[in-house]
Amino acid sequence: MSAPRKLFIKTYGCQMNVYDSERMAEALAPRGYVQTDSADDADMIVLNTCHIREKAAEKVYSELGRFRALKDANPDLKIGVAGCVAQAEGEEIMRRQPLVDLVVGPQSYHRLPALEAKARAGRKALDTDFPEEDKFGDLPARPKARRAPSAFLTVQEGCDKFCAFCVVPYTRGAEMSRPAARVLSEARDLVERGVREITLLGQNVNAYHGHPGGLAGLIRELAAIDGLARIRFTTSHPNDMDDALIAAHGEVEKLMPYLHLPVQSGSDRVLKAMNRKHSAESYVRLIERIRAARPDILLSGDFIVGFPGETEADFQQTLALVEAVEYGQCYSFKYSPRPGTPAAERAHVDEAVKDDRLQRLQALLKRQQRAVQDRMVGRTVSVLFEKPGREAGQMVGKSDHLHSVFVDAPQVAVGDLRAVRITASAPNSLAGTLV
Repeated sequence: MSAPRKLFIKTYGCQMNVYDSERMAEALAPRGYVQTDSADDADMIVLNTCHIREKAAEKVYSELGRFRALKDANPDLKIGVAGCVAQAEGEEIMRRQPLVDLVVGPQSYHRLPALEAKARAGRKALDTDFPEEDKFGDLPARPKARRAPSAFLTVQEGCDKFCAFCVVPYTRGAEMSRPAARVLSEARDLVERGVREITLLGQNVNAYHGHPGGLAGLIRELAAIDGLARIRFTTSHPNDMDDALIAAHGEVEKLMPYLHLPVQSGSDRVLKAMNRKHSAESYVRLIERIRAARPDILLSGDFIVGFPGETEADFQQTLALVEAVEYGQCYSFKYSPRPGTPAAERAHVDEAVKDDRLQRLQALLKRQQRAVQDRMVGRTVSVLFEKPGREAGQMVGKSDHLHSVFVDAPQVAVGDLRAVRITASAPNSLAGTLV
């Protein structure tokens, strides 16, 4: 029996890429691959890329350049590029980096075994199609090994919103929802292997239509699975936050009180230029309805500053929206152009102005985050313990509001779900004691 080949996957970007990397490793397992944590001894390297951040493609080319010495030392080493940069760049990757053996887009990675076989035969392998078949249906059954207590589960891919700054509709394609029966089957399998918390993933997850009741209907069926203690979902669009999903936040105990709901700007003029199809006012009213259903919900969001045409007055409206909502967590970025998107062709805001606005926004968001955390002190929360801490006897887990919580609890095991009284708030975490 031949020795197993070693597979190294480096994952960039969002949680969906984390899930995709897991499935790629599983797809290659029948070809004799086992995962390794080091590229140095790998027989195959795959970069699972993201196209959201600035200069994403150039960072991939830079990373590939560092693998040249490994390829020179081991001519049998195969190097692949997957994900959204692979979808966007295609043949250009192989042209610029001849050491790359295969390129596969995010909708085609179920074909990885055939692509790897082609590369092993000495031929370049490229697949950036949007195939008609459901890749999830063609992937192998998931292995039965024990899992960490939290897991991601992709239920929806692609986006039909065409925001002016975003490449997702071009790299992930149109919205596609997995059938509920397959999602529920995979969820039950994860629970059988030790998973207690599942985060449902999608580029626009609340547009999920694989269940007659939409995402809310899927969540209610998932909540009936014995052993599954927690359900989360990300990322959502305000326009798809329907009444049923709002009601689920108030009625489904297993649906955690945390919601990531990006707004991007507080200026209606900028939102229209972004093609967001909602207003700042409608977003704030939506938040009020969600909080009426679930008063203790922690809100997270995304903001882009310096979008083409944004004025100081527009930016002040963004700050006003942040003040009105009060976020417990947020992600904020300077606008950076993505080739092929409508906004990339517009006149850009000066970089120094973007830097200044980002610093002011992040200072406000940081104050809000700390205030929300400080108010947790004295409260009792549910914590799912995920790993040991750095100190002896210390365990680390996530609260129902997704805060990291450190507890001196040597008697607690990974996967335990325990009540914890919060005793202290640090910049990015909480500390507590078992109740």
